[in-house]
Amino acid sequence: MNRFTIICITACRVNPDSLRGIVKHRTTIRELAEYTGLSPAAVSYALRGKQVSAATERRVREAAEKLGYEADPIARALAGGATAVVGLLVGSLADFWTQELVRAVQRELYGAELSALVADADGEPARELELAQRLVDQRVDGLVVVPIGPASGGWASIARQLPVVTIGDELPGVAPAGEVVFDNELGVEQALQHLSGLGHRRITVLSWAVETSPERDAERAAALSAAALGLDCRVVPCAYSLNGSQPLAAELLDDPGRPTAVLCLSDSIAYGVYAACAELGLSIPGDVAVAGFGDHPISRLLAPPLTSTVWDVEQAAECATSFLSQAIAADGPQATLREVVAPVLAVRASTGPPTPRRG
Repeated sequence: MNRFTIICITACRVNPDSLRGIVKHRTTIRELAEYTGLSPAAVSYALRGKQVSAATERRVREAAEKLGYEADPIARALAGGATAVVGLLVGSLADFWTQELVRAVQRELYGAELSALVADADGEPARELELAQRLVDQRVDGLVVVPIGPASGGWASIARQLPVVTIGDELPGVAPAGEVVFDNELGVEQALQHLSGLGHRRITVLSWAVETSPERDAERAAALSAAALGLDCRVVPCAYSLNGSQPLAAELLDDPGRPTAVLCLSDSIAYGVYAACAELGLSIPGDVAVAGFGDHPISRLLAPPLTSTVWDVEQAAECATSFLSQAIAADGPQATLREVVAPVLAVRASTGPPTPRRG
């Protein structure tokens, strides 16, 4: 015979006092109003420092501290208030330099008493735009974006809904609150001039953006600078990450007609080239010179250390946070704030003159 256990659940009246210490009670604005003798609206204004006297604001804040009141950011956003949360949307966290930028921006936001929701587009422009709209729907106060895709009507719509600050590239046709623009054109020009000065004539540029944003300044600069310098230069699409770039680099370099130098428009791509060279038994810079873009701290620890274009991540993060904070505090749309970050080429042992091919 099967045995069944029957569990009976009965309703009973529970004394709320008996639950104290088990379930944390969130003090409400209405309770603060009853405690202070003010209206809920007056309490709400006082907590936001608006439309009340300094004495009333102090009185409400002291009561809030005594009763352990904590603002509910979701409720505050629904009521049209600020959440002190911003979206931080990046192209790919598989890229080590992007990770450094996220760290720097989050630190600056913390100093500005803002928190960040980080979203990763994983190298896909369509996903980037979708995530941006999701962050808007979650009622963030503003958006910091490192754009990977071309500008579109979707971006223009998002910039009208909340303050948007870009880092790296512009979004043409969009009116963001701020732009921290990297002079990619100058960065690529400096790198190609350096390689040309060493005697390289056959150079491959590995780019993560050539397919998603073919009109980007960096890729256009590669073609223009190569033509001006008389270089045989190809711009080849490549994955954003070390693991993604290694197979392509191995295929590219396992060829008698391989380039004598490779310029990678991300240090993470350059790490894949290093791995491919090790796999093929090629020396750097003897068999192939390698240059990166971004100068991640790991790049200085490689053997040999990587020549790379340096972007001041701390400056970019500080500027972007300042622009966003000003836009959030502003009463209505303002003129776009803009800062251009200039590159510095850090020349290290990964680049040298081309040597005659063996065998």
